[in-house]
Amino acid sequence: MDHTQAHAYLLNKPFSSVGQPFGPDVDVFKVKDKMFATLSPGRYSEGETRHWWLNLKCDPNEAQALRDIFEAVIPGYHMNKRLWNTVILDGSVPRGEIERMIDNSFLLVVQKMTKKQREAVLLHL
Repeated sequence: MDHTQAHAYLLNKPFSSVGQPFGPDVDVFKVKDKMFATLSPGRYSEGETRHWWLNLKCDPNEAQALRDIFEAVIPGYHMNKRLWNTVILDGSVPRGEIERMIDNSFLLVVQKMTKKQREAVLLHL
């Protein structure tokens, strides 16, 4: 999955929106004003390919398991490292797995909403 595909998948979630409160290089994706993902060009050294980085909320136990399985999944860059992972979009993580991680991040945020907000979102899944 590349950054264009990730962007489209993130925005396809019900009630999702994108903004750039941290500057023009960081897209912040929210569901009903609650952040569930960020997408930005990642750090790189000269001579390396610059890959996009996708920050996703994650259950703490699953977060560590994903880091153990995939080299391209690291503790959340500029985020709470216990609750967020960064997925480096270098092609090494299967698209279906990235979509599953996005879905889980979205649902973790939705589950923390009020009952009324949660039901409005879940109705569209």
